[in-house]
Amino acid sequence: MNKDKVAYSILELAIVSEGNTIKQTLNNSLALAKEAEALGYKRYWFAEHHNSAYIGSNAPSLLIGYVADNTQTIRVGSGGVMLPNHSPLVVAEQFGTLAHLYPGRIDLGLGRAPGTDRETAEAISADFMRAAHAFPREVDKIQQYFSVNNKNAKVRAAIAEGTEVPIYILGSSTDSAHLAAQKGLPYAFASHFATTQLMQALAIYRREFQPSEWLDQPYTMAGINVCVADTDEEAERLFTTLIKMFVGVLTGKSQALQPPAEMTDDLREVLHHPSVHQMLKYSFVGSKETVKKQLQAFLEETKVNELIVASTAYDINDRLKSVRLFAEIMSEINNS
Repeated sequence: MNKDKVAYSILELAIVSEGNTIKQTLNNSLALAKEAEALGYKRYWFAEHHNSAYIGSNAPSLLIGYVADNTQTIRVGSGGVMLPNHSPLVVAEQFGTLAHLYPGRIDLGLGRAPGTDRETAEAISADFMRAAHAFPREVDKIQQYFSVNNKNAKVRAAIAEGTEVPIYILGSSTDSAHLAAQKGLPYAFASHFATTQLMQALAIYRREFQPSEWLDQPYTMAGINVCVADTDEEAERLFTTLIKMFVGVLTGKSQALQPPAEMTDDLREVLHHPSVHQMLKYSFVGSKETVKKQLQAFLEETKVNELIVASTAYDINDRLKSVRLFAEIMSEINNS
């Protein structure tokens, strides 16, 4: 395991539970952020998704402002802004504005994927494929807009210049590892659903890393699914909500988060289906004792600097309890 303490953060999609409204869901996101802040979580990131009736995280920059305005110390950011959907100039202006309003607390995570299906990606930007291939150059543009050296350029995001918003490269394949290493930027891997290339991507990033003005040594983050409860049985029951959600994603039959159910033989069989099992490989489910053992093994294997937790549950109270218990686990691990 890392000799340094491992940071822990939250990734939020604002997934709507059956019977809830979007407004209730976003209010619950804020409640979770406040709890995370009180518990010592480092950051709270919103993912960008489109064309789903059951995901409230469509506009990360707006939700970042909502959470940052109602918290005091926790870092708030994007995990991430899907850059091919956006103009780099507008992204720089949005996050530069946030940085002035909430100095020292705003993160900008950038991803290459659309965060949606192909048809919706093309509706967002008819030139999406070109923008996706141009991702490295688009990142360069954003960095330039944030630079104080851009003040004499013809095209400026003046509000962003010199605000020192840290940029993170997000990825779910090895392509992003090469880019993050080349640019000397911190690297966050979406292993909460894209599990197959995690270890290879981390190895590439560390091997190819080039120190930069932003970072003198590699900094890695890994996404994980976490469901902690008082007992293994209760955590497994709560986890059935996430199993059903992933099955919906894989079958193209997405629905609102379903209430938990008993872990039946049928659900266990679904969980062990190769596609579902692979996507949920890095899911840590159980009591504090069980999850702590799982986490220690994962941290020993990956040696990441930070964990970013996707905590999905039907009931907000179960989510709040899970993040409390997870914070206790991380405190024990970091102080052992």
